[in-house]
Amino acid sequence: MNLGFLASHRGSNMQAVVAACRAGALAANPVVLICNNRSAEALARAEAQGVTAVVLNAATHPDPDMLDSAMLEILQRHGCDVIVLAGFMKKIGPRVLAAYADRIINIHPSLLPKHGGRGMYGRAVHEAVLTAGDHVTGVTVHLVNAEYDEGRILAQGEVPVRPGDTVDALAARVLAQEHAFLVGTLQRIADGRLKIG
Repeated sequence: MNLGFLASHRGSNMQAVVAACRAGALAANPVVLICNNRSAEALARAEAQGVTAVVLNAATHPDPDMLDSAMLEILQRHGCDVIVLAGFMKKIGPRVLAAYADRIINIHPSLLPKHGGRGMYGRAVHEAVLTAGDHVTGVTVHLVNAEYDEGRILAQGEVPVRPGDTVDALAARVLAQEHAFLVGTLQRIADGRLKIG
């Protein structure tokens, strides 16, 4: 299973997946990263792991349709079977969505459908969890469609909210769960226990 990644910032989930592949804990091959942010840490992470990294954004392709086409061409040229969003902060274009229907995976730092949708990422999600007084949060691995956080849920894992939790403390605990949970879900896809596509 060839994996393509889309990232905008740190790319820590990508690094966890690549490390699992390199260690033989995940039967997959990381082949390419597309990043929309030239200064993203994800680019350095990919380079350090020997994964091809490409910057594509509104500066390289001002026309959204051309950007969508360029992304699709790179993913197909590298033989990507599944695309993993690793903190990608842009909507996926219709060409990529169509070509990879039900093969684009995202991980969200809450138990969807709670605390999902437009603008709900990073600290905003954890702030919403604490504001709501939730006792449990977690991670959701889901398929990506044209709407934010509305694709079919593939797996969910719970993370307790502790008394006195700060946004940073909760975020760190959820992120640690994200890494292991994403790798585990991808392995279930790789060995056929979880069907997508």
